Amino acid sequence: MRRRLGRECLYTPSCRLGLYVALRHWCPPGGRILMSPVNDDVIFFVVLAAGLRPVQAPLDPRDGTIDLAAVPEATWRGLSAVLTTNLYGNPDPAPALRARCDASGIPLIEDAAHAIGSVHTDGRPVGAVGDASVFSLSKHAGAGTGGFLSFADPALRPRLESSRDELLRPSRFASEALYALRPYAEAGVRGLRLVRAARTALRVLGAEERAEIRMPLRAAALARALEPAPAPGLDRLDPWVRVDMHPYRIAPGALRLRRTTRLLERLDDRLARHAAGTAALLGALPAPLSPGKSAGRPQPLFRVPLLVADRDAAIAALARRRITVGYLYDPPLDAYAGEEFTDPSPEPGPAAWFARHALPVDPCRAAEIAPALAALPVTPVRPPHRATAREGRDGG
Repeated sequence: MRRRLGRECLYTPSCRLGLYVALRHWCPPGGRILMSPVNDDVIFFVVLAAGLRPVQAPLDPRDGTIDLAAVPEATWRGLSAVLTTNLYGNPDPAPALRARCDASGIPLIEDAAHAIGSVHTDGRPVGAVGDASVFSLSKHAGAGTGGFLSFADPALRPRLESSRDELLRPSRFASEALYALRPYAEAGVRGLRLVRAARTALRVLGAEERAEIRMPLRAAALARALEPAPAPGLDRLDPWVRVDMHPYRIAPGALRLRRTTRLLERLDDRLARHAAGTAALLGALPAPLSPGKSAGRPQPLFRVPLLVADRDAAIAALARRRITVGYLYDPPLDAYAGEEFTDPSPEPGPAAWFARHALPVDPCRAAEIAPALAALPVTPVRPPHRATAREGRDGG
C-alpha cells in the first residue's frame, strides 16, 4: 500500500481505530470537524470519542460527496479539520478541499474505507491528498478485519505507531478461532438458504446490534459518556464504536495477518472486478447518472449507488432473489443524532434525498443484479437541481 499511495502506511486492526489515532494526532480536543452526514454512524461515534464536535457538510445529491461550494464561509472560520467520506468509492473533492484547508491552516483527513483504487481526475489516488487517510481491508480486500493509516510524513511513524499500540488489546484465541470459522459458517448458511433463520436466531440471542439501518442512539447514555470533555476516549464510547466489529482494537494474531496478506496479494484482481462490474451496471441499467467515472474510466466502486424512486421496494425485490443490499446510511447523521450531538448541515435536503434514494449494489454481482433490476418495476430518479452546481469540481 505504501507503493500504491506513495506515502507511509501503518497497519491497524480496523479502519475505525486508524481514524481515531489520526483524529487524536491531528485535531485538538474540543475542535469542530466538517464531515458528511451520509456516513456510517460508527464513524460519527469515533469522531465523538476523539473529543470533536461533528459539523455536517452539505452534499451533492448526485453522488453523496461533499459540496464544497455550499459550505458557508462562517462554517470554515470555526473548523479544526475536514474529514472526507468518498462514499461507495466516489471521490470527494479532496484536491479542492486540500487547498481550502491549507488556506484555513487545518488538516484534511480522508476516510477511504470504500475507496481503495479510486482516483481523482488529476490522477492522484484517493488517500494520497490529505494529511492522513484511513483504509479498510474488510471492503475491497475482503479480509473481514484490519485497516491502515496512511500519512505523508514518514517521520511521524514512531509517534503514530506508539499511539496505536497504546490502544491495542491483546490477541485472544477465541477471537482468532471465530475469525477462522466465520467465512465457512457464512458460506454454509448461504448455501443452505438459512440467512433469514440465522438472523432471527442472532436477534433472539441479543447478538444482532442493529434492528434498523442506524444503531440505537441511546441519547441519555451517550450524553453521560461524553461528560468527561473534551476527549472522552474509546473506553467511554466503546458500546457505540464496537458495533458490527467488536475486535476493532484487538491486536491481530498470525492467522489474521496471513489471510490478510494473501487477500492483499489479489487486490489488483479484485479492483479489476469492481471496475468491470461498475461499468457493466452503469451501461446496462437506465440510470440517469454515471457515478464512479473519473479521468474517463469507471472507478472500482465498492458499491454502485443507483438512484431509484422506491429504494425499499427494490431492496425487498432483490432480497427475494437472494441479493442482499447493505451499506445504507439513512437517515443522515444530523437527523439521526440531533443538535445535541452535532451541528446540522446548512442544506440538509440534498443529503436526505440521496440517503433515501441510493440503492448501493455490489458491482462484483453485476451479472446477477442487472437482469434482476431490469425485470423489476424499478424507476430511476434524477437528483434535484442544485443552484450551487460544482463548477470545475474534482472527483465524482
